[in-house]
Amino acid sequence: MRAGALRRVGAMTYDESLLDVAHRSAADWLRGVAERPIPPRADVDELADSLGRDLPERGEPAPEVVARLAERAEPGLIAIGSPRFYGWVIGGTQPVALAADWLVSAWDQNAGLRKITPAVAALEEIAGAWLLDLLGLPAGADVGFATGATTAQTACLAAARDEVLRRVGWDALQEGLAGGPRIRWIVGEERHGTMDLAARYLGLGAPTAVACDDQGRLCADALEAELARGDGPAIVALQAGNIHSGAFDPFADACRIAHEAGAWVHVDGAFGLWAAASPRLAHLTAGMAAADSWSTDAHKTLSVPYDCGIAIVRDPAAMRRALSMHASYLQATEVGADPHEKVLELSRRARGVPTWAVLRHLGRSGVADLVDRLAGSARIIADGLARLPGVEVLNDVVFTQVCIALPDDAATEALSSALWADGEVLAMTSRWRGRAVVRFSVSNWGTDAAQARRTVDAVARVLAGLSAASG
Repeated sequence: MRAGALRRVGAMTYDESLLDVAHRSAADWLRGVAERPIPPRADVDELADSLGRDLPERGEPAPEVVARLAERAEPGLIAIGSPRFYGWVIGGTQPVALAADWLVSAWDQNAGLRKITPAVAALEEIAGAWLLDLLGLPAGADVGFATGATTAQTACLAAARDEVLRRVGWDALQEGLAGGPRIRWIVGEERHGTMDLAARYLGLGAPTAVACDDQGRLCADALEAELARGDGPAIVALQAGNIHSGAFDPFADACRIAHEAGAWVHVDGAFGLWAAASPRLAHLTAGMAAADSWSTDAHKTLSVPYDCGIAIVRDPAAMRRALSMHASYLQATEVGADPHEKVLELSRRARGVPTWAVLRHLGRSGVADLVDRLAGSARIIADGLARLPGVEVLNDVVFTQVCIALPDDAATEALSSALWADGEVLAMTSRWRGRAVVRFSVSNWGTDAAQARRTVDAVARVLAGLSAASG
């Protein structure tokens, strides 16, 4: 321990060398993450044995605990921050967001109450206003920072559920759902599974799925036909960014049709909502602002640390009615909504602060450049892979998703397994349109044209190895 490392504040002693140990380990990880093999090198049981399964009778010195954590967990870490990680829509952490997140942990603010933690509340309110501006959404909408897309969707759908029932005279806050009107819950066939999960939490039941086109876009005429089959309260979910194709639903037509039927429209834009921040790609989201609520993730395209989802609701009163909790001991804000009234949690960390830091660092043009770079890298990957023998690109590459297949499912799955074993590029298998696919989700802030070309070269090398092995 270095001299002067201990600091006593009242009854508490802080060992400042702990942060030095953590900083050195974090710096080593970040320094190597772009070049290390992406998959983990140890499984859960091996890691548990190494970390030590038994609770010690006497505790270890704190610096030893942190050093043990850094050293022995490292073989089990997957390099999600690699610029060639495409396994899922997961962004690596931008440095400015990481630094801000360290401060969030050090400050340890419970960011539920505006009056009690004004600094983080102010930062989140600014970030929320900037997001509405960047994404072209109504300036008066409420913005809540949640754990991810699932909880953001749940917050939005809670507001939707209670509001569509209120419009037909049923007070779900007082009466609950039993005995009330059934809500028609309508989605596209290719919606993300977290929409079903959020609805299940809220008692909406299984959705009615309407047809999509060959890129996974909801068909507006199918939506219109489904809504015409009945009446009463309804919620319609649209999608900005299909998880396989990256395609966007026809928002203008779908919102018009849904609103004519009295339905609430929610847009799941976990990664695709960010297309609205790019003048070059904003056409993909045309008409999206006519919806009633939207959800997205800052820990995807914007590349802030996990976890940070964003729930946005046009009508703040609907959001607050559904999500507010009041207690006499809370120092509630009289003017303006407290942060906890926009999400599911009362106690939570200040997730919006890293979002503020990234937006302040990049500015409007920087966010647009980031989105354009990701979409451009996906295009380079798609064009390069399409030239490789036996590779078929299955989707129209309009945003950041690329799905490829080889002549048969077994070969496609073998490619994914071989990429995992090779370690330079990670892309996972899925199933789409009845076929096994290898899906490249481009969502890391470090994935530029050079990394995209390196990705194509690595896939070509792995394919050549598979061909040689089978030949």
